[in-house]
Amino acid sequence: MEDKRRRARVQGAWAGSAKSQAVAQPGGDESRLFSLLLQLPLLRAISARALVRPGRTRSIICQTNNLYLKNPSSKEGVYEISQSPTGISRLCLYPGFVDLREADWVLEQLCREVPWKQRTGIREDVTYQQPRLTAWYGELPYTYSRITMEPNPHWHPVLRTLKNQIEENTGHTFNSLLCNLYRNEKDSVDWHSDDEPSLGRCPVIASLSFGATRTFEMRKKPPPQLFVLVWHLKQISVAADLLKAVPVPHIVVLTISPCAEMEENGDYTYVERVKIPLDHGTLLIMEGATQADWQHRVPKEYHSRAQRINLTFRTVYPDTRGAHQ
Repeated sequence: MEDKRRRARVQGAWAGSAKSQAVAQPGGDESRLFSLLLQLPLLRAISARALVRPGRTRSIICQTNNLYLKNPSSKEGVYEISQSPTGISRLCLYPGFVDLREADWVLEQLCREVPWKQRTGIREDVTYQQPRLTAWYGELPYTYSRITMEPNPHWHPVLRTLKNQIEENTGHTFNSLLCNLYRNEKDSVDWHSDDEPSLGRCPVIASLSFGATRTFEMRKKPPPQLFVLVWHLKQISVAADLLKAVPVPHIVVLTISPCAEMEENGDYTYVERVKIPLDHGTLLIMEGATQADWQHRVPKEYHSRAQRINLTFRTVYPDTRGAHQ
């Protein structure tokens, strides 16, 4: 009886009995699709013994976790979200990195004392006002989205303290900081990767959040598309002179590597995605090939949101050639 009820709730001619569904094997195109689904990467989690607190370092224990990309976890841990020829893309998530009371104080101080400014960006030769406020700290300039942040070596004491705490706990070092202030639910940052040449190869980005919880979304970049143009020169009368220098079978293949614009306009319909709610005092580390293989954003919200500050610590190199060595 229970089996009949279950079948009655399912629409479609494929709804057989539970037993027959269990032994059914897909064939043809369905078989190929089925095999691809089985190859979807799983998140490998490395969970710490306890929450990482400022001034304390916790050892990491490796363990397997059956978390799918479309169902990410907001629990503390180190997650390998993909592996490719570029390398392993890794996220390190530490909720409560800054205690609640301290986080409240930090949010109040930074909202009042950081020199926030709304900057003008350029996209496809069209200028626009960034839907958020930003500030920059570091001895070197930083250019992204055709916006240049001028050097500002005068670190706010609170920001320098936070940088030192992150460095002590993660083992990474940083020399620059991009601050973002999301004033309400209408402020956002669009899809992008922190892959500027000045950041070097496989940059490490430490993102520390204060204030209202906002959803941090990620999407895997689609595979590079190579556009191949094949010329059958025998059929082109105007190429008679060129044919003499072309060996049999008289075919020239031209390949065009994907440029940034082609990558930005790629097909993201079926790529893997990750969504992580970043709460008050949460630290997120992006490392490995994350910037090369993934994009991220903080979208607008439909419901009312209070202000949020996001601090993204990074290392900027003075010579981009040396950064890639």
